[in-house]
Amino acid sequence: MEIEIRDAEAAHRFEAWAGGELAGFAEYLRSDGLVVYPHTVVEPAYEGKGVGSALARAALDDARRRDLPVLATCPFIQGWMLSHPEYTDLAYQNRSRVSD
Repeated sequence: MEIEIRDAEAAHRFEAWAGGELAGFAEYLRSDGLVVYPHTVVEPAYEGKGVGSALARAALDDARRRDLPVLATCPFIQGWMLSHPEYTDLAYQNRSRVSD
């Protein structure tokens, strides 16, 4: 199954599309200094088919491109980051902050 990920900026979420159907989405709150991922949904018909992983990877790759630390309050995104150590450097608590 081919999964297409789209950044639906007006809805503040990444959407996963499969066969012309919305298979899931990962919501985000983005600012100049941080991106928060509060909620991820995978439609039941697409569970266990890599939709959640595709959403997590796309969302985190986007944060990396934008050089934004990530606060993952969504348990799925948080767990995905922990199981993919190449993304843990993005975690808000792992980024050093310069104070004034």
